Amino acid sequence: MVEGYRGRFAPSPTGPLHAGSLVAALASWLDARAHGGRWLVRIEDVDTPRCVPGADRLILQQLDRCGLVPDEPVCWQSARGDHYRTALDRLVAQGDAYPCACSRKDIETALAASGRSRERQHAAVYPGTCRPENGGAKGREARAWRLRVGPGVQPWTDRRLGPQAQDVANEVGDFVLRRSDGLWAYQLAVVVDDAAQGITHVVRGEDLADNTPRQILLQRALDLPTPAYLHTPLVLGPNGEKLSKQNGAQALDLSDPLAALQRAAATLGLPAAADGVSQALAAWTAAWPVRGPGQA
Repeated sequence: MVEGYRGRFAPSPTGPLHAGSLVAALASWLDARAHGGRWLVRIEDVDTPRCVPGADRLILQQLDRCGLVPDEPVCWQSARGDHYRTALDRLVAQGDAYPCACSRKDIETALAASGRSRERQHAAVYPGTCRPENGGAKGREARAWRLRVGPGVQPWTDRRLGPQAQDVANEVGDFVLRRSDGLWAYQLAVVVDDAAQGITHVVRGEDLADNTPRQILLQRALDLPTPAYLHTPLVLGPNGEKLSKQNGAQALDLSDPLAALQRAAATLGLPAAADGVSQALAAWTAAWPVRGPGQA
């Protein structure tokens, strides 16, 4: 039991849940139940161009069919823009955020001029072109807002992966808080919402682990608490890459919810349980603190 435990599952409604997203949903639900806590669902729909109409309702139906029912009303990020604006205004007032006029091409050009290049399949490290001490936007119209990242390595400890560290300044640079299209960036929205919902423990897929240092930096800048983090094993597609909607992941076949949950549980290193959904969830909840995710 962890007094005051509050966890969450936060899917983006870019399509229905697939096998990989069910692993994260099940893990977060089990962690909350095993610790006597509450489990919330938040629909992360700030990236509206990628959202599929009706996908949010479908995801909630899929979770319900798997017996994963939130303990509180569902939250939609698209309704919380005023809260993100308040957070950005505070960061600006503190001198922690600044406007940026750079396009992607501008960033690539600046990196090339400095002898640095973008690693393949990785976002370009922002070189600080529009920082106030570098002359700011120099009269150009601001396209985005960025967080000023200081030097040094940001350490953190994952409950499954162990000690982690990232030099955010050198590996990411000053990262975006509000995008050039006016949409709120994931990093700011998730930090604001985790704090607003009182989230104490974040359980999510391992592909999101490298977001954690950026989120810790934002939490500190906004005087917000840092949750405990646990990143679960990934389900891989036929090409060996993370299973995702982008590489053709199929929607969950929930004609047999227990079978789908069994496959997700196996990824988490949990034993087989074949007596029905509710009985399986109870068995896995009891096993969770002993075995832990990803342990054989």
